[in-house]
Amino acid sequence: MPDNDPLRDPIRVFLDDFRDSIGFLTVIPATTLGSRTLVPDFRRAARTFPLVGVLVGLAAGLVAWLATALGLPPLLAATLAVLTTIALTGAFHEDGLADTADAFGGATVERKLEIMKDSRIGAFGVLALAFSVLLRIGAITAVIPAGGAYGIAMLVAAEGMARAAMVRLWHDLPAARSGGLSERTGPPEERSMLVALILAGLIVALTVLPIFGLKAAVSAVVLAILAGVGFTRLAAAQIGGRTGDTLGACQQVVAVVAMLAVIPFA
Repeated sequence: MPDNDPLRDPIRVFLDDFRDSIGFLTVIPATTLGSRTLVPDFRRAARTFPLVGVLVGLAAGLVAWLATALGLPPLLAATLAVLTTIALTGAFHEDGLADTADAFGGATVERKLEIMKDSRIGAFGVLALAFSVLLRIGAITAVIPAGGAYGIAMLVAAEGMARAAMVRLWHDLPAARSGGLSERTGPPEERSMLVALILAGLIVALTVLPIFGLKAAVSAVVLAILAGVGFTRLAAAQIGGRTGDTLGACQQVVAVVAMLAVIPFA
């Protein structure tokens, strides 16, 4: 590409943002991917979050397909697929879900925020994690008999949409406490948030639409939006804003809902 090509710099910046997002949302260090950013600007880089979801969903979908091809039963293949998402993200989002579930049972906003900072996990957190894992395993198990493409499409779309929902919540709500992760790294700019939502729509159009059909694509998008908006309002009502934990919890909720939404169309 010529040095004077006007597209060169925007493309380079976008790829840098993508590498930084991979380093932030997965266990893969951004530096191993060639990132030279010392302090990532997630106000802009958050636009690439759905693409990280594509990578995580694709890896999990391929694991499910390979396990099935090797003769493993659908339940075991689905379990390995979910384990893949957890391994790639270091249980980043699951940790947020557990902390949020425990915290939202607190009596006051101050107590809720205190619980979120506690490394211990309570009954609500354990139950939230159990249901998240079981529902995802069940959803993948349900579509595996239809063919490997169904599992891959479901996972890629769900993981992509779930991370776009994170960006939307991050953009829409103020930080619930000072000094937290979501305050130090955000919020995303309006343009970045819109790009993330557009990318999520394109991901659904390229995966769910050709594999599951139009009704499934519409169902997944509508229910994912409702889940994301609903959780955002819940977080606002519970703690008056967002924390890093609520971003993770939002990802989990939207991913589960999106996966369940397409099952009837497999």
